Amino acid sequence: MIDASPSLQCTLTAEACVLKPRGRWCIDHLAQIDRLLGETAVPHNLHLRVDASELADMDSAGIMLVVNRLRAQGVVWANVELVDFNPHQDTLIHLLTERLDGSPPAPPVKNAWFPSLGQRLAEWTQAMFGQFVFLGRIVEGVFEVVRRPRLLRLREFTAQLDAVGLKALPIVMLMTFLIGVVFAFLLGIQVRKFGANIFIVDGVSIAIARELGPLLTAILIAGRSGAAFTAQIGAMKVTEEIDAISTIGLSPIQVLVLPRLFAIVIAMPLLTFVADIMGLLGSSLVAYSQLDITYYTFFERMKSVLPVELVWFGLAKTPVYAAAIALIACSNGFAVSRDARSVGEFTTQTVVQSLVAVILINALFAIAFPEVGL
Repeated sequence: MIDASPSLQCTLTAEACVLKPRGRWCIDHLAQIDRLLGETAVPHNLHLRVDASELADMDSAGIMLVVNRLRAQGVVWANVELVDFNPHQDTLIHLLTERLDGSPPAPPVKNAWFPSLGQRLAEWTQAMFGQFVFLGRIVEGVFEVVRRPRLLRLREFTAQLDAVGLKALPIVMLMTFLIGVVFAFLLGIQVRKFGANIFIVDGVSIAIARELGPLLTAILIAGRSGAAFTAQIGAMKVTEEIDAISTIGLSPIQVLVLPRLFAIVIAMPLLTFVADIMGLLGSSLVAYSQLDITYYTFFERMKSVLPVELVWFGLAKTPVYAAAIALIACSNGFAVSRDARSVGEFTTQTVVQSLVAVILINALFAIAFPEVGL
């Protein structure tokens, strides 16, 4: 039976040095192992052979101690020959020596604010350039469809029109109705203080038709359909379906982007019109219940204070919102890398960027056309 206590025999020849460990070279005998290695002088200029034929056991702690001690004595591990080690020990030895041979990772360098600003600016410029290139490809695809209408994939277009328009109708109606109720209730509290109850009609009708209806509809569509566009195209990118579309000679822009673009541009004004109606219905309900304004009085007053051009102005903004949402969503979908995490990241980016774009476009319209319908 092999003795469990560790021991070490060192034999020198003219050509090599042979180390023969015996017993258990494990973590519970590290002090004895360290003493044995310290008392053994291993010449670093000779070939070293480690013979494990009488070794009872050796764990990772023992291997680490042996490797470090031999390295401290100048032994090059490439000149070490391992004899009669079992496969598990041999694997552990090679793993530890490879990790020790690898250089430690360099500490992260904290960038100064100016280089960091330059890097962010370069990334932003590159992203904007990519957006312009993508926009150019879409414009080219639109001209091709106008010139050759049969290129438009009607089945995909109608499916997207159903998803963007009809299936979004309930949530748009509910949200705008509730917003009309809340807005009329808050405005009614103020006008009632001055006995000017009838002027609630002026405030809610102009605000809903010009700003609230188009803006709330665009925000809902950006969060709902914009995210769906990115997720759908991104998933197709991950599963290489877009590569398959290109391989069979079809254009991904015509197959995936244009049906979504046309569907959202057509659906957005229609949804906004429904949103305006629901917002006004919610406001009229509050006016009737809280301010004693009948429905007939409400809508008669609305006809005199709400010009048609104001309604058209609110509806005219929505195709611009829709085009911006479609451009951002589809561009982010094509930018997805081939992993599921990237799909989630770009879907989040789509929602954020679409909301910012919608609010920015709305502000530009307000600055450029301040007097329309007022």
